Amino acid sequence: MNKYIIEREIAGAGDLTNNDLDQITDKSCSILREMGPEIEWVESYVTDNKIYCVYKAESKDLILRHAEQGGFPANAISEVKNMIKPK
Repeated sequence: MNKYIIEREIAGAGDLTNNDLDQITDKSCSILREMGPEIEWVESYVTDNKIYCVYKAESKDLILRHAEQGGFPANAISEVKNMIKPK
């Protein structure tokens, strides 16, 4: 599977409560279970007005379908080509 970074523009994302984030998580995971093993949520990072998600998926189309079904924005989807780490 390929790895993708998804940029989701959500005004006030950094002010969402843990309960708000739990509800988003539950909805996302429910849709992912229905979609099957071809798409996997790895982790997400919440900033002031955006959420950056890391997903593994067979295609970009699966990520778009997940966003549409969940009503989540997917303002930019970029395939990870390589990864670097500090030595």
